[in-house]
This record gives sequence, C-alpha cells and structure tokens, in this order.
Amino acid sequence: MPHADSALVPPGLSKVEFWAHVYEQLSALLDGQRNWVVNLANASSLVYSSLLAFSPHFGDGDRAVNWCGFYIDSKFYPAPRLTTAAGGADVPSPSHVLLLGPFCGKPACQLINVAPERARGVCAGAFVQQKTQLVPDVEAYPGHIACDGETKSEIVCPLVIRQDGKEDVVVGVFDLDCLALGGFNEDDKAGVEKIADLVAQACDW
Repeated sequence: MPHADSALVPPGLSKVEFWAHVYEQLSALLDGQRNWVVNLANASSLVYSSLLAFSPHFGDGDRAVNWCGFYIDSKFYPAPRLTTAAGGADVPSPSHVLLLGPFCGKPACQLINVAPERARGVCAGAFVQQKTQLVPDVEAYPGHIACDGETKSEIVCPLVIRQDGKEDVVVGVFDLDCLALGGFNEDDKAGVEKIADLVAQACDW
C-alpha cells in the first residue's frame, strides 16, 4: 500500500473509531523506524491529513484543524550558537526551551520558554505539568501564545518516555489547533494521548 493511503479515512466513523483507525495506521507507518525526526514528520502529516478528511468533525470550513505538530526539548537539537535574540533580548537557557519540530500548518513560533517562573502558553503548560491541556477557548487560557490568530481551541499532550525503574522523561509535546471554539472533546483527548504515547515510545531520543 502506498504510504499516502495511510491518511484515507473510512466514512461514518465516530470519534473513538476515528482515533483507533489513525492509531492503527500510524503504528504501521512507524514500524521499523526509530529516528524521531522521521517519525514525528510522518505522525504530524498523517494526523493532520486524517483530521482534514474526517468530515464533518474537523475537515469542514470553520471547524477545521489548522495546525498539527510537535515541539521538542532543545537538548535533542544541536547546541544553539546565538546567545541573544534580535534587539539584544536574552534567549532562554537551551535547557529551558522547546523548539519547533515537524508540523503541518502555517509557520509557527520557533521556540517556547519552559523555564521555571517564565513558562507560558498551552504547550509550556503541558510540558511543565506533564499533563494534557484540553483548551476549549484559547483566549481564556492564561498566557496563551497566539501563533495563529484564527485558532480558537487547542489540545496539547506531553511526549513522555516511560523508563522501567527510572523517572519518566518528557521530551516534548504534541499540539493540535482548531478554528472552532470547543473543537476538541474528551474522545479527542483520549485519542491524542494514545498517539503521543505511541510516538514517544517508537523513537530513539
């Protein structure tokens, strides 16, 4: 089967069935590949394309998902060369930054500060709290970072590496934005959390 066919969505699925279908398709797509850049690129493309094909829940007009992708702890990237941002502003410590990873959608924020006492936004909240953030109205979320002013709701799930006998490690977050208020519900939360867990365990970090 061509890889692109992974994003085909059978008609008439409920949300629970939809996420089970995406999980199955993504499992096959990630099988045998451990590189995190490759896997996150395919995961963001598959989920984004599948959601846009999942009408009428997410594929139509003002209910569409408009961004789907990942922010990853900067320690998994090469060390940054810049010590200050444009205009001389301090750049957060590399150990306290999430950097933009593979995604589908419009250009997005390049980095998110997750330093103690400075973390703000939905992605930072999911990373720092190690807990999924289901946000029906982004304007009501304290410290929301508006990468796209059209986004009305959002769900962000941490990518957690489970280690036997050791403390769990959060390596980044999986982020989905929607044009509609209340675009995501508890069924989406459960589905996204399973996708995030699959991706996190499928990669060598």
